[in-house]
Amino acid sequence: MSPLLELADLTVMRGGTTVLTGVDLTLSRGERLALIGPNGAGKTTLLRSIIGLEPIGGGRIRLFGEDCTTERAFRKFRPRIGFLFQDSDDQLFCPTVIEDVAFGPLNLGLGEAEAHRQAMAALEGLGIGHLAQRINHRLSGGEKRLVCLAGLLAMKPDVLMLDEPTNGVDAENGRRLRQALLDYAGALLLVSHDSHFVAELATGAMVVQHGRLIPAEIHDHAHMHQHRHIHLEHD
Repeated sequence: MSPLLELADLTVMRGGTTVLTGVDLTLSRGERLALIGPNGAGKTTLLRSIIGLEPIGGGRIRLFGEDCTTERAFRKFRPRIGFLFQDSDDQLFCPTVIEDVAFGPLNLGLGEAEAHRQAMAALEGLGIGHLAQRINHRLSGGEKRLVCLAGLLAMKPDVLMLDEPTNGVDAENGRRLRQALLDYAGALLLVSHDSHFVAELATGAMVVQHGRLIPAEIHDHAHMHQHRHIHLEHD
């Protein structure tokens, strides 16, 4: 079975400047891969490049077994990849929560009743069904994060790409977010500085180092209690 996402010798650009070179990455069904690295290293730009929102400087992007070199090719697969932006306000644009969450299913061609049913199911699955009629700009930061995730889950994607998903999320909403992602059956590509969140969710990791993406491993270590840590792989 071919990978869901496959990058080969990719050059990642930002504002005409190369930020990553030689990127090789695959994401298969059920895999949960974390991308780790400092601010400004190109992790967000890499995520955007994967779905054709940023131009690349070279290399190959394959989505679901097909090469993507044109906007038309990327557009075909975007509904199957849910992208949680770093800033929730960039993702919420309808007046109410239910309208925002139903927007994706409606664009997939579902009727209004079915789109709203899937939207409500996504909200209730996150424990925020009571927010359905709320005005988006009156939500807290954590509530906005969950609503954005609900909008993605309502489309039933094969892959979720998450850019700093715990930003601005309080403890209770963070618990809901973690549980929803643990329950999610698809593949995850995760960018986060939250080491505990990464250790809880990720099955593998890659580290941005000197403009390249380096494979790493997540290990369990026994201390007085158990921690999971990320280590670079060595030849």
